[in-house]
Amino acid sequence: MDSDAQWAEGARQFQQLWGDSWNKLLQSMPPADLGAMTAMMQPHNQLSVSPEKLTELQQNFLKEMQALIASGVQESGKPLTDRRFTGEGWSQNPVASSIASAYMLQAKTLMGMVDAVQADEKTKARIRFGVEQWVAAMSPSNFLAFNAEAQKMAIDTQGESIAKGVANLLHDMRQGHISMTDESQFEVGRNVATTEGAVVFENEYFQLLEYKPLTAKVYERPFLLVPPCINKFYILDLQPENSLIRHLVAEGHRTFVVSWRNPDETMAQRTWDEYIQDAVIKAIETVQEISGAAQINTLGFCVGGTMLVNALGVLEARGESPVASATLLTALVDFTDTGILDVFIDENFVRYREMQMGNGGLMKGQDLASTFSFLRPNDLVWNYVVGNYLKGETPPAFDLLYWNSDSTNLPGPWYAWYLRNFYLENNLPKPGGVTVCGEALDLSKVNLPMYIYGSREDHIVPIQGAYASTQVFPGKKRFVMGASGHIAGVINPPAKKKRSYWVQPQSKFPASFDDWLATATEHPGSWWTDWSEWLGGHGGKQIAAPKTYGKGAKYKAIEPAPGSYVKQKA
Repeated sequence: MDSDAQWAEGARQFQQLWGDSWNKLLQSMPPADLGAMTAMMQPHNQLSVSPEKLTELQQNFLKEMQALIASGVQESGKPLTDRRFTGEGWSQNPVASSIASAYMLQAKTLMGMVDAVQADEKTKARIRFGVEQWVAAMSPSNFLAFNAEAQKMAIDTQGESIAKGVANLLHDMRQGHISMTDESQFEVGRNVATTEGAVVFENEYFQLLEYKPLTAKVYERPFLLVPPCINKFYILDLQPENSLIRHLVAEGHRTFVVSWRNPDETMAQRTWDEYIQDAVIKAIETVQEISGAAQINTLGFCVGGTMLVNALGVLEARGESPVASATLLTALVDFTDTGILDVFIDENFVRYREMQMGNGGLMKGQDLASTFSFLRPNDLVWNYVVGNYLKGETPPAFDLLYWNSDSTNLPGPWYAWYLRNFYLENNLPKPGGVTVCGEALDLSKVNLPMYIYGSREDHIVPIQGAYASTQVFPGKKRFVMGASGHIAGVINPPAKKKRSYWVQPQSKFPASFDDWLATATEHPGSWWTDWSEWLGGHGGKQIAAPKTYGKGAKYKAIEPAPGSYVKQKA
């Protein structure tokens, strides 16, 4: 028997064996119970799939597996659609191609079973998430014994790729996370976060950065940016060509940015109230003092937006109005729709976190980073397992992924309070539903112009969740939807001429996002241009740009931007 015939017979036998095994599994599964996997997900609930649906899944699986077996080696050169299996090593190796094809069929069958589960939506979402994680982890591409490309590379390099893979694995074990980029190529302050400025104030929670003007005149109202404390601020200042901070400065705004301290054990007792009063409100007051402006413009990004809204609610309850306008970027205020993150949140989970760290402790940055990575496991986990360890490759230098790996801790009491009051109980949009800094918040009284932005494909803050803020605040609003996701949608400089954004020219905000979208108009390019025009209308008159940082001896420059807090590691 020649080699091609041997390959064909091996592929046929493998497909036959795999198909028979899966058929037996499907036949043995009781129609009234999805089986052990779903039982582990919800041990106290009885989950079921209709007998008719299970029979349909069995028949479809058998039909497609039989077709796969019948195709045999003749189909081995046909490219597979899943990008994990698009390399020549898969298409030119009949056994490898058979393994990949069989895996994809099994994955489709499993997901079909998930879709057929008879349960409430949250239970189904949890089952779907768990099965997706299992399916992603079990891909044959993740194992050297099945990955034809990794095997070929090992042969071609005479084992060097395996040696490099082991070295990469040991390196990542020492650093505590999977390398998504060549981190040695970046340094904060050297080639990321390079916009010129200085630290003009600091306390236990944050450093306040002021940036050097790029224009002879600036708007009289300065601009304060509050980033999420769950990440570092320099996502908004990665490189000069895609820096939102530099864009603001170039547009003539006297720009200040909160740079959060990376909490250590000395901050393990810090609370949500302390962060609002001693950080967000303190930053607003400090910018007022430095600039001498009666009011300032503000922006809150992601969790920073939620924190900014809390501060605005506290200030309103105190009869103070230091903020002229607010921009919310991919921020949740109404937590009705929290997307995939909802699968983690229930009373038991929140109570566990409260017991674990509600009175003190740290939510470790790497735990948070891992959670977000596994929301997209094939792209942000297994892709790097295969490249780094099985193939011995060094991932390319990419500033965004360097930032993504630069994790931050959170104080336990802050985190536990946030989970219960917002994600679990959704108290923020309820008048008097939450008390912060001694004030019962009523956001329906926070009446100021707002620019609210959401990303169409955001899996952290779903577009419906971002849009829900339009129903909370009574003031004049502008809602804009950008293309792409949580980060790529926000970081979309005009010079790139990429993507598009949607606005509704009548500025009407029906309760349903779909109704808003039905009347919205798409515009090519970056939403930054639309926002710049809006923000300029709230900046006030033009005045001479300051010649020095800060103000007097009290707010003198402490150190150059980006400061020392952003360089602290979790």
